[in-house]
Amino acid sequence: MAFDPAATFLARSRYYLGLEYPGKIRLALTAMPEDRLWYRPNASSNSAGNLVLHLAGNVRQWIVSGVGGEPDVRTRDAEFAARDGDGRDGLLGHLERACADAVAVLDRLDSAALGEARHIQGRETNVMAAIYHVVEHFSTHTGQLILLAKASAPEGAIRFYDDTGGLARPLFLPPGVSDPP
Repeated sequence: MAFDPAATFLARSRYYLGLEYPGKIRLALTAMPEDRLWYRPNASSNSAGNLVLHLAGNVRQWIVSGVGGEPDVRTRDAEFAARDGDGRDGLLGHLERACADAVAVLDRLDSAALGEARHIQGRETNVMAAIYHVVEHFSTHTGQLILLAKASAPEGAIRFYDDTGGLARPLFLPPGVSDPP
């Protein structure tokens, strides 16, 4: 079978947004003490709760709405203004629903759709660039969430890979699921 760059791009995007990044965030926030979810080290920093709200808002605005055509109901400023809110389960549920909705949009796309023009968040872009933006953006904030969690979780409480036998086996994937080629 011939290599299909568009299909590979869409498969990897579904994997990152549907499995890897939310899985790592779930492990990190589960290890983090509940009372640290909305903690801000200073006035100009965001809490883990803010970052989760922001990721859900971004993925909904750019993929679910911008690419998938659903109404854009995002209130970006509120994501950063929140000083408290849902606990761990509520935050993770909110994020995972947004990611599942985004994956459902990605499931409907083909190579021809990737070049389609879109107007998202005041920007002219195309579907492929919008997806790429969200995956990159999600990666950045996943790293921030992991750092926040590691700063407050007990040492060694956050592990993403089992290195038994010299292989890095993901611990953030559901049983029986592996990453795509």
